[in-house]
Amino acid sequence: MEPRKDSTLKMATLSQAVNKAVDEGYTEDFQFTAGRLTTRHKDHYTPTDITIQNFYRFEGYSDPEDNAILYLIETTDGKKGTLIDAYGTYADAKLATFIRAVEQIQKK
Repeated sequence: MEPRKDSTLKMATLSQAVNKAVDEGYTEDFQFTAGRLTTRHKDHYTPTDITIQNFYRFEGYSDPEDNAILYLIETTDGKKGTLIDAYGTYADAKLATFIRAVEQIQKK
């Protein structure tokens, strides 16, 4: 029986999840700047320009600062990449508002 290829797979670290995402073609490193997502090529995206294809949460064992969420994002112009944010107390409130405005969020 082939293992499931979905979010139930366990990944021990954030770096393992990022490496897996890159292997799957999520090569852009999105940043959140001035209320929108940007790329190293200076492309800009609003919540209506993206789909969150999947996301993973990671909890630090001993330090709440280690809590993170990894978003796998695809843009309307076909770019695929990752975005990392803290969650909980250390989350970026403006980024959280941006993510809530995204209409297409999937969890695989």
